[in-house]
Amino acid sequence: MNQVIQASLYDYPKYYDLVYGSDWKAEFDFLVACFENLAGRTVRRVFEPACGTGRLMYRLAKAGCEVSGLDLNPRAVDYCNRRLERHGFPASAFVGDMADFRLPRKVDAAFNTIGSFRHLVSGRAAQDHLQCIANCLNKGGLYVLGFHLTPTVGQPLEEESWSARRGHLCVNTYMWTAERNLRRREERLGMTCDVYTPTKTLRLNEEIIFRTYTKRQFEKLVSDVPELEIAKVFDFHYEFENPVELGPETEDAVFILRKR
Repeated sequence: MNQVIQASLYDYPKYYDLVYGSDWKAEFDFLVACFENLAGRTVRRVFEPACGTGRLMYRLAKAGCEVSGLDLNPRAVDYCNRRLERHGFPASAFVGDMADFRLPRKVDAAFNTIGSFRHLVSGRAAQDHLQCIANCLNKGGLYVLGFHLTPTVGQPLEEESWSARRGHLCVNTYMWTAERNLRRREERLGMTCDVYTPTKTLRLNEEIIFRTYTKRQFEKLVSDVPELEIAKVFDFHYEFENPVELGPETEDAVFILRKR
């Protein structure tokens, strides 16, 4: 490595977009299927909390949706808005806290599919987030929420790695569990991103703190926001025809929450 730095991938939108956006098609098709088949209304306005670079937002806009999103990171929001404008859409992402926000107009669906929800490390923040979502959804609207549960049977996933390439840019990502404390509901992860371009190589080292959820803990959290119900559950294969039944061994979960 030419350079190794302690930094967050979120501060490098171009690299973040490649790492999390290279396999967008399966997620996009899955979201469209959920909107068309599970919502109790026609989905026209869509919102993404923790939108990052808006890897799916602008594609949903191209499909005819009115989109908006929020993120804590101003660099990601700027990247997202510049891309929306480049494709002829309004700059509709804004800097905000996913546990404390209001929208000017209610939306028909929202989505957060890559685990950002677990960045909310307190129970209060998690409940506030779901309440904000409930407040911004129209009746019959959906919230598609994907993240890793902590299984109560079997050994949870301890590490994962993946690689993504776009043109002359390549990013290899490795993530591992450094510590898991179920009493404190806290998981500490290490993450390295090795970035390769024609002119440099760079390693980003980062530590991430996530809140843990068993199946029962998440179901209890949803029950504390009575406007929302769990309509269906899928896994990270994003196969709409194959919903899953939650069990003690379930780890990958995409919850379809519906506004009552």
